[in-house]
Amino acid sequence: MPFGIGVLPDVLGWSQRDYGGRIGTFRMMEVMERYGIRGTVALNSEVCEAYPQVMEEAMRLDWEFMSHGESNARYVDSMEPDDERRSIHNSFDVIEKFTGKRPRGWLSPGVRMTWNTLDCLAEIDCDYFCDFVNDDQPYLMDVGGKRMVSIPYSSEINDLSAILRYNRTAEEFESMIKRQFDVLYREGEESGRVMAICLHPFLIGVPHRIDALDKALEYICGHDGVWKTTGSEIVDHFLESDATF
Repeated sequence: MPFGIGVLPDVLGWSQRDYGGRIGTFRMMEVMERYGIRGTVALNSEVCEAYPQVMEEAMRLDWEFMSHGESNARYVDSMEPDDERRSIHNSFDVIEKFTGKRPRGWLSPGVRMTWNTLDCLAEIDCDYFCDFVNDDQPYLMDVGGKRMVSIPYSSEINDLSAILRYNRTAEEFESMIKRQFDVLYREGEESGRVMAICLHPFLIGVPHRIDALDKALEYICGHDGVWKTTGSEIVDHFLESDATF
């Protein structure tokens, strides 16, 4: 049996993730602010109450908040349809109440959606959706007659999958980010590309990995014409450009 599985209370598992909220997030913020990068936070709404200091600093930095459900411990694909609808609506309401801004985007907890998820999001006029990792550019979706934009997320340039699932080192993850950027930057000369770097503070925010993020961002920001932006700004630009790609 893997270490810690089935042990309650899971002090090691809980405290590892709590490190992200207490320390790792602020390391990430320091590095990202150095390069003028604002985060788009896939936010579990329960974080608003659990980590108000993190929320306040993210708001000061003008980061964007998209809903990531209420908790990553409760996936919508394990809920009855009415419970899923209530959970999605409540996550948007809580984030809006805390930040003063209605979230415009959604990423399902665990990136695990149901056949009803998009309909629930359309009911509350969600603008963009990030569960699909099937393109490097935004594209339009028709959800019951309502327009929604799918914008690129990544299951590969993602510290959770790279480090926890595939045992990549910090240096290997840094190299993955740079190689991904090189190809998309080259292709972007013809038509814009979106590069998502998907990070979790309890992983990338530890001392022995944070410099890998720093070096990767330094490399990216050393190139001309890189737009460091947020999910909503990508969506607005895409819609205003009247793009058909």
